[in-house]
Amino acid sequence: MIAHLSGTLLSKQATSVILDVAGVGYEVSIPLSTFYELEGPGSNIQLRIYTHVREDALQLYGFRTARERELFLRLISVSGIGPKLGITLLSGMSADEMIASIRTNNLAKLTLIPGVGRKTAERLVMELRDKVASLSSAELEEELGAKPDTAAAPTEDSMRADALSALLNLGYQKNSAEKAVSAALSE
Repeated sequence: MIAHLSGTLLSKQATSVILDVAGVGYEVSIPLSTFYELEGPGSNIQLRIYTHVREDALQLYGFRTARERELFLRLISVSGIGPKLGITLLSGMSADEMIASIRTNNLAKLTLIPGVGRKTAERLVMELRDKVASLSSAELEEELGAKPDTAAAPTEDSMRADALSALLNLGYQKNSAEKAVSAALSE
């Protein structure tokens, strides 16, 4: 398994780089955060690598920091999230923003990332809320500690949506569920 590559950058695009390591060119998929931190072609770079082996392909995913790679590994451990969506998630926001969004149940921010719907965002939060705490930076911990938890005080709209979703998942008709939620909120 390839875990680290160090070599000369031959070319870079927003989603991948070609890295020359001792005469062998490796194509590595990268998130946008890594793309912006890389220097131009000809520079020497080091990437932390995740090797994804499939029946028909061997794919490499690269990251500038071990922390970003670890976050990627935790993201792809969630059911329904593969390496491609993991890279998309890390391209959609920084590691600190991702960790903060997961820890504070910020589904709205997570669903702004292309390919992430409400159910995927909910799965991310549910499965990773406690697991990403160890990846938090000191600055993020201070910010989370200083800010009141916005998830603790849900808005009427979010309560309505959650209650409606729960009733629909239990098999209630949409009209009946909407009436029941409206009646409950008016009380």
